[in-house]
Amino acid sequence: MPASLTKVDTFAALDQCFTADLAAHTGAQPSRALTPTRFIDLIEEVRDLLADSRLPHHEDASDDLDRAATCLTDALNEPGADQAALLAQARIHLRGAIASAG
Repeated sequence: MPASLTKVDTFAALDQCFTADLAAHTGAQPSRALTPTRFIDLIEEVRDLLADSRLPHHEDASDDLDRAATCLTDALNEPGADQAALLAQARIHLRGAIASAG
C-alpha cells in the first residue's frame, strides 16, 4: 500500500476516533470526514481553549494536544519523516488529552 494512502487512511481513522470528543470542548457539532488540515485546526482550537481555562488538568490536556498537532503537522509536511511513528505518537497524545480534559 502506498505511504500516502496509508497516511490518509490513518488521518481518517484518527478523525473518526477523536473529532466528537474534541468538538465537544468547542460546543460545536462534530463535522465528519475532516481533511487532515482541518483536523489539525480543530486540535489547535481545542488546545487554545483548554490552555485559556488555566485549570491544571486542562493545561496538561493542552500540552498533549500541542504535541499531537506537531506530530500530525510533521507527518503531513516532512517528506523524510517516519510518518507511522509520528501518527502513532499523535494518537497517544490525543488519548492523553481526552483523558486529562475529562
